Amino acid sequence: MSEKKSLKRIAEALERMAPAPFEAPDFDAAEAFVWHTAPDALVPVERVSRIDVSLLVGVDRARDTLIANTRQFARGLSANNALLWGARGMGKSSLVKSVHAAINAEGTPLKIVEMQREDLPSVGRLLHLLRASGHRFVLFCDDLSFSHDDQHYKSLKAVLDGGIEGRPENVLFYATSNRRHLMPRDMIENERSTAISPSEATEEKVSLSDRFGLWLGFHPCSQDEYLEMIRGYCAEYGVEIAEEEMRAEAIEWQATRGARSGRVAWQYFTDLAGRKGVRLG
Repeated sequence: MSEKKSLKRIAEALERMAPAPFEAPDFDAAEAFVWHTAPDALVPVERVSRIDVSLLVGVDRARDTLIANTRQFARGLSANNALLWGARGMGKSSLVKSVHAAINAEGTPLKIVEMQREDLPSVGRLLHLLRASGHRFVLFCDDLSFSHDDQHYKSLKAVLDGGIEGRPENVLFYATSNRRHLMPRDMIENERSTAISPSEATEEKVSLSDRFGLWLGFHPCSQDEYLEMIRGYCAEYGVEIAEEEMRAEAIEWQATRGARSGRVAWQYFTDLAGRKGVRLG
């Protein structure tokens, strides 16, 4: 066999092994998509796991601000990327998904695409696909944070700043995190103490949060807010229980978990609904 034919066969074999070029999905098929890599795929979500925005208690300011910002964006107006940070289980990711539903319910089309923090290095490919679409997208990353040797934060700049092309006009980025500066405090202090120029040592990483136009803080809820959440769930799903019984059970439930939050309220309600024979979802 000639060398030319051998090279041709090798080239053909490599071509068969290569993954087929990724094509954008039919964005009209769903309101929500999840981004996967290896291979790249935008998978439509038939039913988004979320609750009505009216059931989110104790986050009125964050709710109103995020709704207004998202409404502006959906209508083609200027809007800011948003970082929702703070206490665990206080409804940060729930608010993003509920606000998306509320905007669509107003009759303003808006898509949401969820991506994992681990997939941030692929964000350039994703933005290229979204940029070419006529739809408007909220790109959502839940539980965003970075460790000492994590280089993924560099990929995040492509979303927030967009490089030479700029962020696509039809894409807005929302992220949730337990940390305001997206990195551990001990990491910040350690780098400052060992750096030649302490004031500049962590500027690149800490300044990531500064690139978000909106910072929305979430703080631990009070006992009254905790109980109000449960009352709202009971009313929404038709679960009947005496006030005093619910109050005693709910307080005991949060005491056994050593925390009080929206997540704990939902966990208690899930147990209550099961005992009452009420199906959720």
